[in-house]
Amino acid sequence: MQYLVNTMLVLFVIFVGLTSIKIIKQSTVGIVERLGRYHKTAHRGINVIVPFIDRFRAIVDLREQVMDFPPQPVITKDNVTMMIDTVIYFQVTDAFKYIYEISSPIVAIENLTATTLRNIVGDLELDETLTSRDIVNTKLRAILDEATDKWGIKVNRVELKNILPPQDIQNAMEKQMRAEREKREAILRAEGQKTATILDAEGRKQSAILSAEAVKEAAIREAEGLRQAQILKAQGEAEAILSVQRAFADSLVMIREAGADNKVLALKSLEALKAIGDGQSTKLIIPGDLAGLSGVLAALKEAVVDEKKPEQAQG
Repeated sequence: MQYLVNTMLVLFVIFVGLTSIKIIKQSTVGIVERLGRYHKTAHRGINVIVPFIDRFRAIVDLREQVMDFPPQPVITKDNVTMMIDTVIYFQVTDAFKYIYEISSPIVAIENLTATTLRNIVGDLELDETLTSRDIVNTKLRAILDEATDKWGIKVNRVELKNILPPQDIQNAMEKQMRAEREKREAILRAEGQKTATILDAEGRKQSAILSAEAVKEAAIREAEGLRQAQILKAQGEAEAILSVQRAFADSLVMIREAGADNKVLALKSLEALKAIGDGQSTKLIIPGDLAGLSGVLAALKEAVVDEKKPEQAQG
């Protein structure tokens, strides 16, 4: 019998010891009440309480939490009813306020979010609501953070997850977006055709310019060739005439060296002039020594006079 009592006593001590020791995990705290009143906040690690007097009211998670609230009907300024669901990122900063200042904090945050969202969207029209998510998020977060501060809650971020207008408005918006895309496509196609036309015209212009430059260059080269040919031809004819004149001058020199008098030289000069007159030569070279030419003419005159004197004597 004594053994059984001792055994029961040992078991009771073990039970009391186990119930008086509480291990708090990282990022959590425990609210300890003594005889129904707040006693202390137990932090991470091993915490010892008085059995049957102290108890843990709650274990509070201090990490950031995410709450996805179901869609709420919201009416815009232009009387369009939309369904909007929100996502709230919050964190408990004061476990005492979180336990004792509000009975159902999650429900309270959900209801506060719904009413605040209705107030904000009620001042916006449909288009503004769809294009001003950042503004709505900022206003909603500021209002919720201020309201939940006395509950020991910090609202870090608020996001509008979905904004669903009525089906007829969705159909109209889809048609509008389709028309806008088609308009954009037509503009891009027209700009592409315009660019292609401009490039084609520019190519034709460059081709015409190059063709004209080629024709111009060919004409210049042809004219230059003709000019060179005429110059070479004239130079050849001049050289030929000079050669003939040199040969004639050489013959006169030879005649003079052979003992011919001025009359013979005059006759030779007359023959040269006669050849020019008959057209055998198309070039007439005027001697530079005009005195020499007058001497030739005087010699011709004397020769003619001498030939006429015998004829008059015979007559």
